[in-house]
Amino acid sequence: MYRVVSRSGDGGVLVRSVDPAGAETSPTQHFSDVEFRSFVRHEEPAAPRWVWDDTARWYPQLLAAGIRVQRAHDLRLCHVILRNSELTAASALARAAPTGWDGSAVLPGEIASPAATLFDFMNDSADDAGDDESLAELLRQLEAVTASAEPAGLRLLLAAESVGALIAAEMQFAGLPWRTDIHDRLLTDVLGPRVAPGTRPARLEHLAGEIRRHLDDPLLNPDSQQDLLKALRRTGLRVESTRAWELRDVEHPVIPALLDYKKRSRLLSANGWYWMDTWIVDGRFRPDYVPGGVVTGRWAAKGGGALQLPKQVRGAVVADAGWKLVVADAAQLEPRILAALSRDTAMADAGRGTDLYAGIVASGVVETRDHAKVAMLGAMYGATTGESGRLLPRLARAYPRALGLTEAAARAGERGDIVTTRLGRSSPRPGESWLATQSRASEPDASANDERRARSQARDWGRFTRNFIVQGSAAEWALCWMAEIRKALLALAHETLTDTPTQPAIETEAETNPFAAVPHLVFFLHDEVIVHAPIALADRVAQIIENSAARAGRLLFHDFPVDFPLTVAIVDSYAEAK
Repeated sequence: MYRVVSRSGDGGVLVRSVDPAGAETSPTQHFSDVEFRSFVRHEEPAAPRWVWDDTARWYPQLLAAGIRVQRAHDLRLCHVILRNSELTAASALARAAPTGWDGSAVLPGEIASPAATLFDFMNDSADDAGDDESLAELLRQLEAVTASAEPAGLRLLLAAESVGALIAAEMQFAGLPWRTDIHDRLLTDVLGPRVAPGTRPARLEHLAGEIRRHLDDPLLNPDSQQDLLKALRRTGLRVESTRAWELRDVEHPVIPALLDYKKRSRLLSANGWYWMDTWIVDGRFRPDYVPGGVVTGRWAAKGGGALQLPKQVRGAVVADAGWKLVVADAAQLEPRILAALSRDTAMADAGRGTDLYAGIVASGVVETRDHAKVAMLGAMYGATTGESGRLLPRLARAYPRALGLTEAAARAGERGDIVTTRLGRSSPRPGESWLATQSRASEPDASANDERRARSQARDWGRFTRNFIVQGSAAEWALCWMAEIRKALLALAHETLTDTPTQPAIETEAETNPFAAVPHLVFFLHDEVIVHAPIALADRVAQIIENSAARAGRLLFHDFPVDFPLTVAIVDSYAEAK
């Protein structure tokens, strides 16, 4: 049963009950916010699917009242998928003119490509989607899925995407446990004692002095990339930038101090005292996750750097007294996804019960694990030069299906075509500028520069589509993994609270914090999760996480024999898990 939720003109909440065919089963109900929360609490045992325009807008108020929902359908997230999927291209939803359901904000993502687009699902108004429009949008989406080429896969994708939105809201509400005293101590060890904003800590100032001395520039500001580049060139160093990867290949006495300075300075700017004061509240880090924030389906985050917590500060992530952190990450996720996508049994066999890269070495394809990793990354990201280029032909001979799939995806991108993930998320088409460049190169009077530019842009887009199909399918696996973890944790929480006499203090806290006494997800990073769990349940949680990985594999790839092994650690501190 769908419960379609929207705002009424008077600021109340309207709820329509709709069956799976889209037919209303009862009159529209009108609630105040308080009444709506009571209604949700009453209805949750029947596990309806709540349908709303934006989970990030509706769910936090329920969580604040101590209410978790089991299922939801996020209209905005699902709209973007169906709007752009090759599987629903013929639907009325995909062919309609852009509406308020479409997002178009652009933000650099994790893929070094012109297509790294962030769909910003947030609108300025909380009342943009009215009662009729929310129901109409749901019906359009149901019709698009039903008429698609792969309705089962799309239904799974939309469900997983919507559960991901619930998880993101829950993780923000619960927060990642964080010890500011430990964080301060870690910063002091690396940077020196805390100083006023705008002043360099002692260790950074000492390194800045070394850099000035080696470059014979007593007034140099090492934080100014332009000034630093000029100083390096005055010293005779032929460098194009001050990026660390380029400086590592340069021999000069200043380089060790400069690289050390850059590393410590990065910590200060990204996760220093200002970050700690801003983002850690009441012993919790509560980032604002953006599910589906990258076109491949990977998550992004609005501020706080949740997807880039460096190892230097992970020691500050500490479980509460009486609790543990259960940390798990999937080993070689993307190569295993590639093996399953292409149904390359030889590659799947190489990773069965073992490290995939070690399995490739054991199969005699390459000599070392590093070679296997470099070659595989080249296959997925399109590296054709250097060591990767030398090893790729050997990988292609051993695993023709896997390498054939990535090559086909690259060729599609070079033609300007789209590719589609396992469950149905499609890549965007290249923009007008790209098309104009390709068109110009085919004209009779095209210059050699025109042709070179067109080939370069085509290869860039081909690298994007080559990786899109793998990274996007891996993001789908991760969503299904988290959804399965969440479902099992909900069942465990129900069992725990039912079997264990609850103290009045815990009951009171649970009224505003549904995670007060039960294990819950607190962190997610592409192929890694952290669950905060009472000590007595930590072992069961670890088993849940492992079982959920296997179930996610079956959901996506059915009976194809590919393993998704995990590294699981039950620890007090995040730093102990690595």
